[in-house]
Amino acid sequence: MSKRILRLNETKELYKDVDFISAIKEINDDYYKEKGIKKKALIFTYGCQMNEHNSENMISLLESMNYEMTEDQNEAQLIIFNTCSIRESAENKVIGLLGHMKTLKESKDDLTIAVAGCMMQRDDPRNIILTKYHHVDIIFGTNNIPKLPELIYTQKETGKRVLDIIENYDLVDDIPEYNRLYSHKGFVNIIHGCNNFCTYCIVPYTRGREISRKPEDIVKEITELANNGYKEVTLLGQNVNSYGKNLDRPCSFSELLELINAIPGLERIRFMTPHPKDISDELLEQYGKLDKLSKHLHLPVQSGSDEILKRMNRHYTKEKYISKIEKVKEVYPDIVLSTDIIVGFPGETEEYFEETLDLVKKCKFDFAYTFLYSKRSGTKAAYYEDQIPHDVKLERFNRLLDVLYDIGNEKNTKLIGTEVEVLVDEISKTDDTKVSGRTDGFKLVNFVGTSDLIGKIVKVKITDANTFSLEGELID
Repeated sequence: MSKRILRLNETKELYKDVDFISAIKEINDDYYKEKGIKKKALIFTYGCQMNEHNSENMISLLESMNYEMTEDQNEAQLIIFNTCSIRESAENKVIGLLGHMKTLKESKDDLTIAVAGCMMQRDDPRNIILTKYHHVDIIFGTNNIPKLPELIYTQKETGKRVLDIIENYDLVDDIPEYNRLYSHKGFVNIIHGCNNFCTYCIVPYTRGREISRKPEDIVKEITELANNGYKEVTLLGQNVNSYGKNLDRPCSFSELLELINAIPGLERIRFMTPHPKDISDELLEQYGKLDKLSKHLHLPVQSGSDEILKRMNRHYTKEKYISKIEKVKEVYPDIVLSTDIIVGFPGETEEYFEETLDLVKKCKFDFAYTFLYSKRSGTKAAYYEDQIPHDVKLERFNRLLDVLYDIGNEKNTKLIGTEVEVLVDEISKTDDTKVSGRTDGFKLVNFVGTSDLIGKIVKVKITDANTFSLEGELID
């Protein structure tokens, strides 16, 4: 194959009259007539729920072109890597897997390999793939998903590698009427991009600046979901409580929640992720007012040290963060709390780490997503000179987990004997005689049940508890 890189705009006039979805569908139909099987596609999705949502859009487009989705790379004719850039380890994992794809590509004449997502919005990893991984046929960014049919068609027609990256980050809405990963809960983007240049984070460079969707478009999308039997939505954004600031007619995130809460048929509203510096008392008070708002708040703190928070460019203090937690507990005492914490950020002394432990004990999080700090090229913190040795980070990390696990066990144990409502998501991953789902407070519950319960909200009595999940029995 030619190593020539073809940018999509180079073929704009050549294919201006082509209906790309219909054209690929026809090619795939001919394949089915000849082989007796459908062409299959596989998407490897990395990273956050926004990436999962982007994969939903891609799956919908692929199915509209008569691809059949598969989880077996050996039977796929199209493999897409939907990548994440939040941590360098995620990028390295993709690079490693792409290396293994070369052998697969050589053994299959009809295999097309594409790489998409945040990783491709960055010059360095994109250039590595362009120069060293010539078996990758298609490269596109986070805002180029609607052009997937055109990318596939162009690559097939020209036999060249095709590249399409949008750099200006204008708001790109979802694919109309796309299929979703679940039939009972859905992800809905409300704001794209991020204006918070935390010194450890690459997101503003890959997702661009904050741009909010119109509230009427969001309400319309969720109304359609509710009309189709969806019981739960998760509102997505890098910083959801910045929602509405760039709209012609301002609408705060709190006001948007009120609009969504009024949608008939919808039963649960979740959101992620808010930023502590922007979260308002008005928003926290909604936990006592909106009956559909899930009684779970995920509020990333990252560190309990004011000095480290300053170096992270987080724009709040330990005291201010704790005051927000106290406020929401006043509004709804049984709120389930979770957070993100980075251990071993550059300059973190033992004293600063102890401040993090103190914050955890005061806030009493039900659970937390914890990370060892690692350098992220392209971010300011990667160039700080006072990096922490790995063994020190690991020792602190384990001490933090000990504190978090004790609190989580204590909180979950208190739920034994109580009755909760669970939205059933799937057959349990550890026991196929059980199903699993989430409470309103996002607690994971496993109990004996069958697949016909998936998508239903049922009452369950909690019979046992551990750090990460609850065990229960179905109440007839």
